[in-house]
Parts: sequence; structure tokens; C-alpha cells
Amino acid sequence: MRIRSIAAATGVLMGLSALALPTASAQPAAPKHRPVTVVAHRGASAYAPENTIAAVDAAERLGIEWVENDVQRTKDGELIIMHDTTLDRTTNVEQVFPDRAPWKISDFTLDEIEKLDAGSWFDPKFAGERVPTLEEYMEAVEDNDQKLLMELKSPELYPGVERQALRELRNQGWLDRHHVKHRLIIQSFNADSVKKVHELRPDIKTGFLGTPAVADLPAYAKFSDQINPQYNSATPAYVKAVHAVRGAHGRPLEVFTWTVDSAATAVKVAKAGVDGIISNKPDVIRDALENTRR
Repeated sequence: MRIRSIAAATGVLMGLSALALPTASAQPAAPKHRPVTVVAHRGASAYAPENTIAAVDAAERLGIEWVENDVQRTKDGELIIMHDTTLDRTTNVEQVFPDRAPWKISDFTLDEIEKLDAGSWFDPKFAGERVPTLEEYMEAVEDNDQKLLMELKSPELYPGVERQALRELRNQGWLDRHHVKHRLIIQSFNADSVKKVHELRPDIKTGFLGTPAVADLPAYAKFSDQINPQYNSATPAYVKAVHAVRGAHGRPLEVFTWTVDSAATAVKVAKAGVDGIISNKPDVIRDALENTRR
């Protein structure tokens, strides 16, 4: 009789234990990784001349929120949007100013640069497109309700460009809480420039363009929120190492990789865990990523 009582009690306890333990299906689902941010490289530069208002508008028509641009300074101290440090690849400067080789941006005034055609080299239908100032570019981005990944290009050529760019952003209303928190990132290949931006405005999200050694990531994390390598360096191991380090704002460092125009490559780096993909064909990348989620 005693043995039967013990057995019965044990059965009851086991039943209660089974009820107390959650089944596998009752476990909370693992949090999903945030969607990968797609950034239009120099605007949608596969469809319109790079770093022009036309490229910004092309990205907007494609439904791309984030655009990337490059900021440099003219001889008379004005900030313009252009990738190369010379004007000859993306304008007709050789025809307009044939005796001014090597056509460095820093050797031309804004008035001279505004005389150039920055669209015909890409396609005759863009004839007359101009090199925009940073002010004009920001107005277009704002009008389109877009977000900006701004690169300070070759800042070592333009002492003080960090402070000047920030002043221009402030004048355009881009340093208020909403823009800083949701719509602006500043990046550069020059670590000292990124550090300077962080010192001047520690609330702004910053990115370093390159692939620092894993051992050096904590040093970069003191002034960066992102480490942005070329796509062939965005391996699963490297992305994981970057994410393991907390950046300047106390959150895991992000990875925005560049320049990805292939759907297959986009899927590959997305699976590696990147947070953003910068592309000349942002619509191709967006569609490829959406297809993998279906």
C-alpha cells in the first residue's frame, strides 16, 4: 500500500513538473536581425550622373530613402558634391578650361565650376546638369524626405572641412534632434576626420570607411558607430568581430559595405550579417533582399 502511494505521488509530481516546463513551441522566438539598409551610392548613379540632383531624384523615384554623397571644397572655400578630387571625369572642364590641367577642384572657384556640364558625360539627356553645392544637395534630399550618408572626401586636402560641413548642415536644419537621430551619418576614409566630427558633435552617427584589423576595432569604436568595408572584406567572421565591439554611442558597431551592384553579392553579404549595403543599383539590391525574405 505504501509503495503504491509513493508511486502515485511521484506520478503527480512528474505531471506538475511537465506542466511547469515550457515546451519548445512555447519558447519566445529569437529576435530577427533588422532589415538591411540600402543606400544609393552617389545617388542612384547607375541611372543618373553621380553626385547630382538628378541622381538624388532618381533614387527617390525608385523608393530609396538613403543616399550617399561626397563633399569637397572649391578654391574660394565653397562646399560642393563630387567624388574625384579633379573635375575632368564627370564634367566638360577640359573643353571649358583646356589650359587648367590637372583640373583639381581646389584650383577652381565655385563660379567656374557652376559653368560646367556634369551630365552629358553620362548621357546626352542629362546635358546641362550642374555640380551641386552642398546647400543645393541638402535642399533636394530634404525635399525628397530622404536620409543622408555623407562622406568627407579627401579631407586632408581641405583643413577645417569637418567644422565647415557641420556648420552647413546646421544652417540647413540637419543638426536638430530628429535629423541627427534618424537621417544622418557622416563617414570618411580618413580616421582623423571621423574623429574630428565626433569631437565636434558627439551626438552624430559616424562611420569609418575601411577594414581595420580586428585587434584595432576598439580604438576605432571610440569615435565611430560604423566600420564600412569594401564588400569582399565583409566576411561573416569580420562582420561578427565588428558587431562584437560597442561603438561610440554604446551600441554594437554596424557594418555598411560598398559597392554592391549584384543581386547575388547582396544576398551573400546580407547573410554575412551586414547592416547596410551601398549600391549604384539600389533597386536591384532592395529587390534581391526582399526576395530572400519571401
